[in-house]
Amino acid sequence: MSASISSPEITFHPEHEDTTKPIWRTFWILSFLTIIELSIGLIIYNIHKGENPNATLVLAFKGMVCILTLAKAYYIVAVFMHLGSEVRNLIMTIIVPLCLFIWFIAAFLWDGNSWKNLRNRYNRINEKTPTEQVAPAAKEKGAKD
Repeated sequence: MSASISSPEITFHPEHEDTTKPIWRTFWILSFLTIIELSIGLIIYNIHKGENPNATLVLAFKGMVCILTLAKAYYIVAVFMHLGSEVRNLIMTIIVPLCLFIWFIAAFLWDGNSWKNLRNRYNRINEKTPTEQVAPAAKEKGAKD
């Protein structure tokens, strides 16, 4: 065999345009979503810094940040972890336990907050009951100090 013949297993791709195009598209999408999240964060900061912060507006902006964060997480999992091109059963095998785990965390936090509120409301130690004031015992007339 001559040295000029390359092995059939080795292939050279002088043009790698096909592989870099999806990476750049993902980069620009994630960058765009991150810039939007940061701008919303600055808006929230400026609202809190103002004299009369609007709680409803801040809550709406925080909800938008949560939605954008979930969109970024979905896109990262779909593209970089290649879950978007997998079989539906494999996707459900990963997503359903994740959703149940998130639901368990939310349920435990909700229950813990409820327990804390009930405990603080009905805790007898924290009740402010009037205490009886007992007068000091009167000294008997023949008692010595």
